[in-house]
Amino acid sequence: MSARAGLPLGADAFAGIVAKLRASAGMAAKADIAVAAARLGIGGASAVPVGDDCAAIPDGDGYLLLAIEGFMNEFVAGDPWFAGWCGVMVNLSDIAAMGGRPLAVVDAVWAKGEEEAAPVLAGLRAASERFGVPVVGGHTNLKTDRGQLSVAILGRAKRLLTSFDAQPGETLIAAIDLRGRYREPFANWEAATDAPAARLRGDLDLLPLIAEAGLSCAAKDISQGGIVGTSAMLAECSRVGVEIDLARVPAPAGVDPARWLMSFPSYGYLLTATPDNVPAILSRFHERGIAAAPIGRVTADRRVTVVNGPARETIWDFAARPLIGCGPVPPRAEDAA
Repeated sequence: MSARAGLPLGADAFAGIVAKLRASAGMAAKADIAVAAARLGIGGASAVPVGDDCAAIPDGDGYLLLAIEGFMNEFVAGDPWFAGWCGVMVNLSDIAAMGGRPLAVVDAVWAKGEEEAAPVLAGLRAASERFGVPVVGGHTNLKTDRGQLSVAILGRAKRLLTSFDAQPGETLIAAIDLRGRYREPFANWEAATDAPAARLRGDLDLLPLIAEAGLSCAAKDISQGGIVGTSAMLAECSRVGVEIDLARVPAPAGVDPARWLMSFPSYGYLLTATPDNVPAILSRFHERGIAAAPIGRVTADRRVTVVNGPARETIWDFAARPLIGCGPVPPRAEDAA
């Protein structure tokens, strides 16, 4: 599918998209993180900050990266091979989003017998082989009443990209592989299963190379929250705001704008950078055929705002309520005195 420059919209269409973004199930689901974090007593102020794509654990002259993904039961039941593939792929994306390279994955599979587990395991194996990252163990239960899947990953980074280091005045960049199609019925933009192994591995390596070159300090993998929801999580952790210009968002031609803004791409990242580093970042993605563009800016007002020409609407206001509840606690006035 060919690309178009962005998502310019009429006034009525913009109003409809704003309403859908505010009601987004993917974005609302991110609030579950706040519930779990509060119960566990962890967050952005923890020794290992929580709220990022991975836990970044200091280790020698770098960091060990540890992450885990669990998959919706209906996804595992409806597309088990692709669920297994995604078990590897989305974890690799999380490692890359933090400037890391993967070491190994483990999986936990529940199924009603070997026949039900077979396509999930086949998808896991296919992705492991294509991306060149081994599955080194896990947990298996073939005597349950429904299929479920969880996959964890270990990686390593020399220099981090994080959700906690976006700064007001920086440019917000989106980089998305548009060489794909929707894998129905879910909002997954699938651009990986037919791609050559060398391309997949090289594309993922762009993120650690950008980190190691010092071109960016903040990034996030575009997840089920979509471009706007992921921007919100990044902004909350960095205690900033973001303004997104819809006319600049890279998008496939003919896609429904609201669906696209809430989609989960197989390769999609948000990065922030100072204006002087933006051209170098864009060129690295463009050289590999990946659509990348500056789509907005980081602000100090702690709101997530979308812009369409002269029209602008706030999607989330962190002064009113948190989203994932993992933003660092600001210093108290008496502590700063």
